[in-house]
Amino acid sequence: MKIVKMSQNHIQDVADIEKACFSVPWSCEQLSEELENEYSVFLVAEDDNGRAVAYVGSQTSVDGVYITNVAVMPNNRRKGLAKQLLRYLYETSKEKNLEFITLEVRESNSNATALYTAMGYENVGVRKNFYRNPKENAVIMTCKINNDR
Repeated sequence: MKIVKMSQNHIQDVADIEKACFSVPWSCEQLSEELENEYSVFLVAEDDNGRAVAYVGSQTSVDGVYITNVAVMPNNRRKGLAKQLLRYLYETSKEKNLEFITLEVRESNSNATALYTAMGYENVGVRKNFYRNPKENAVIMTCKINNDR
């Protein structure tokens, strides 16, 4: 697998990942708009055929990164792809001297929460009824970026 920035060639693949993973998926149009957003960083894990099988989407602010989505096609799970994408995002954020990465995760998503915790993310709060279909709270998790050099 290779980690690359999302391009127009990946849009349909990422939309397919969205449909397979989320109850309210982003459309191709919404994903294409992210390519034009100077604050967006979308990374994909490509298989040997150049198809996106996992991705992380994020928005960069002055001092940190907000992860919008992390998703892996169901038949590619448990291969470390989410971990690779998050590690790559961390390293590129560190190079930019950003201070933190933050995200929301469904309270019931214990697999994702375990991954984030193992990667240094801490539970910093809850957003009540953040998700819909089904309605559920979100746990806010943040990872501080160590910029000591």
